[in-house]
Amino acid sequence: MLADVQPAPPDPILGLTEAYRADTRPGKLNLGVGIYRDDHGRTPVLDAVRQAERVIVDTQTTKDYLPIDGEPGYHRAVRDLLFGAERDAALAGRARVCASPGGSGGLRIVAEMIHFAFPDTRLWVPTPTWPNHPAIFAAANLPTQTYRYFDPKRNGLDFDAMLDDLKQVPDGDTVLLHGCCHNPTGVDPSTDQWLALADVLANRPILPLIDLAYLGFGTGLEADAAGVYAILDACPEAVVVMSFSKNFSLYRERVGAIVHVAESDTVATDVLSRIKQTVRRNYSNPPGHGAEVVRTILSTPALRTQWLGELDAMRSRINTTRSALTAGLDQRGVSLSADGNGFIGRQRGMFTLTGLTKDQVHAIRQHHAIYAVDSGRINVAGITPDKLDAVCDAIADAVGAA
Repeated sequence: MLADVQPAPPDPILGLTEAYRADTRPGKLNLGVGIYRDDHGRTPVLDAVRQAERVIVDTQTTKDYLPIDGEPGYHRAVRDLLFGAERDAALAGRARVCASPGGSGGLRIVAEMIHFAFPDTRLWVPTPTWPNHPAIFAAANLPTQTYRYFDPKRNGLDFDAMLDDLKQVPDGDTVLLHGCCHNPTGVDPSTDQWLALADVLANRPILPLIDLAYLGFGTGLEADAAGVYAILDACPEAVVVMSFSKNFSLYRERVGAIVHVAESDTVATDVLSRIKQTVRRNYSNPPGHGAEVVRTILSTPALRTQWLGELDAMRSRINTTRSALTAGLDQRGVSLSADGNGFIGRQRGMFTLTGLTKDQVHAIRQHHAIYAVDSGRINVAGITPDKLDAVCDAIADAVGAA
């Protein structure tokens, strides 16, 4: 039977990494995959993580299964990180946490739970969105529709169109929102725009689903959560799926969380029971090591302070690289939008949707061994200082400005 299985097409991002690894040219650079790199091109193990792991090794007494939704200490740490103590207390038991294997695993569980509970609901996703979103939701049999988000002519948010589309979402549907550092565009709503979006969703039977994969990579923890707070202040219920791959540099540990807020303690408990049922028929219970690292860091004041400093340093390097990329393109007479290259510095997070065409992306790959996805999205965090000029030269060559 297995001989009849047809090969699957390569993943548009991870498949690009496979092609990159097979490339033998010196000086090659992968700007496709969404992984933070330091100035030396390494994805670091944070010092706070190393210290937390030493504590775990010295104190852990069992490798028993975790509960289906994870360990209660992890739940408290996640709520405190997302909400802060004051907001967490104000939610008064209406919030629940379920550990998940990364943000991807959390999204899949939520999608299956929503489809099981509401077979006729649709999920509205922005255009564009993370390329793996549609595949995750399709695998859960959750149909999707799109709403307008990005204006490629201005390399900015098409807010009026977004607002108009969300006003037309039928009751009973779910709306996916990127919490911060939108992937792939790097374009986020302002605080005032988040408040306007929350007003559109408030007091309607529409479930906000917030994908929060880059908390702390934009402006700072509280500022990056402004959209979450706007939604929760206006709406009686919402689901937030968090990933700690980026902000704790725990990519291979697959650690994340599903946080849902309901209108009452009873409803929150009922929803958690359905989430746990979905987990049980998928992977049964979550992995433990990454969650224990996050819990240890967040519950140990000295480690939390150290982690915050390392998070600030990662964010600062990304923003410094954005400024340097803008200046490098300006010096070469390259303009990636009608308004120049200033949009690169205004965006937040790891990604920039450059506006490069598919042919230009392929030319950069072929002639300069610089890999980007066909949409023109690049990972700014993948540009090291020693490779900045090479990236700018390659882009200039591709657009014919060199």
